[in-house]
Amino acid sequence: MLEYIVVSTTARTTIDANSLAGDANSIPTKEYLVRYWNEQITNNLAIPPLLTSKVSPLTTAETTLFTQLAAQDAISDHLRSFCKAAQLLCFPDLSSYQLGKDDRFFYDVINGATTLAGGMNVNESVEPGKFFRELILRSGNVIRMPDLQLKTPKRSFLPRSISSGLPFSTSKLAELKQIFHAGDDSTLEKIMVRTLSLCEKAPIQGETKRCVSSVEDMIDFATSILGHDIKLHSTESAGGSKRDILIGRVKRIDGSRSGAPVACHDSLFPYMVYNCHAVPTLHVYEADILDPVSKATINHGVAVCHMDTSAWSPNHEAFRALGSGPGRIEACHWIYGDYAVWTGANL
Repeated sequence: MLEYIVVSTTARTTIDANSLAGDANSIPTKEYLVRYWNEQITNNLAIPPLLTSKVSPLTTAETTLFTQLAAQDAISDHLRSFCKAAQLLCFPDLSSYQLGKDDRFFYDVINGATTLAGGMNVNESVEPGKFFRELILRSGNVIRMPDLQLKTPKRSFLPRSISSGLPFSTSKLAELKQIFHAGDDSTLEKIMVRTLSLCEKAPIQGETKRCVSSVEDMIDFATSILGHDIKLHSTESAGGSKRDILIGRVKRIDGSRSGAPVACHDSLFPYMVYNCHAVPTLHVYEADILDPVSKATINHGVAVCHMDTSAWSPNHEAFRALGSGPGRIEACHWIYGDYAVWTGANL
């Protein structure tokens, strides 16, 4: 796990995270996660479905076994059973997955940069509705909604007892390739290099970032920025995709009194990895999505606006869509699929 600047949090009673350490491998993962959530989060909100849907499917016996194998550097010898049981992205060589097409949103849009694999095609068209200006996000406006369908392969987090025992850095790439049986110049190697490079990329000015590989790590990072009275926001469904929609009620959401909103998005890897970052210039909105004719509610969306685009590439597709350049305009987009934003719960 890569960690950068740590932002101070509001004062509160110290929670002993180690109080659950002995339970991690002795109770079912979802039950453990509920306990961890209740230990760390001070409000009465239920644990978000987005988090429970990513929890490892490993049984307690499997978790104990693979934790021991990770500690002994022996996962590679049992990779097929590990990948199947843990619901990972390992086999085959992923030849059917188009790297740089289906997951470009998660690498380019959120980080405001060209792809790590060598830039983007400046002549490629941008999907209608993918980017918009902040003033567009007003009740009564009819706008085009992009495709909200999730396109990245389904994976799960690993229990922290396992993920903490696996290497996670470009300097350990040879070990990772050996563990996950990734051949030289294979698609899987490229996927791992891309995410590791993204996680190791230095934060932009004012940003605090961390890549997390377990639900507990994500909760820990969010609470380190925002305190322990927090809420996770995500778009409800893919309703309204690729059609005109009517914007209903719109609400701006702040981070918390102690920190900026924390955006977390999926970064492709054999197991679930999220790139989480807090940026003070990020504006977050919730909006009801309505049918333009019937006015019926068809979705509840969450959008973010990057107010400072000065560090973005001039070739970023947001500028091609909106007709401007770095630092001259803000760029907004909907968040969907596995992307979500943490904020204070009562602001």
